[in-house]
Amino acid sequence: MTKMIFVNLPVRDLPVARTFYEAVGATNNPQFTDETAACMVFSETINVMLLTHAKWATFTTKPISDAHKAGEVMLALSCDSRDAVDAMVDAAGKAGGIADCNPLQDYGFMLNRSFQDPDGHVWEAVWMDPQGMPAHG
Repeated sequence: MTKMIFVNLPVRDLPVARTFYEAVGATNNPQFTDETAACMVFSETINVMLLTHAKWATFTTKPISDAHKAGEVMLALSCDSRDAVDAMVDAAGKAGGIADCNPLQDYGFMLNRSFQDPDGHVWEAVWMDPQGMPAHG
């Protein structure tokens, strides 16, 4: 079986978060969605579980950090092209997130732009051409 990842994120407003993730390219899996959670699918192996704060509290007793004030995690999603990176980050900004919350990194063979979702979780949209990477040695 292929390994999958389910990124679990606490969100303040589930409908707002779901709309945001749809705007940046995820689709909703209704099989794992209800009034407390939404499963947002980026690929066959990448899923983001958006959890209300009440639902989140059923999984851990740790307090929910305010991602607007403190770093918690930075998640990177690969994109098929430089244009796809730009489209994802631009869509994030238009959908209520913050585009380019970290400095753009453009190395020619690799482009990395970041954005925050409405809850402050940081994502990177990354494109890389492995054939263009500098040789090590």
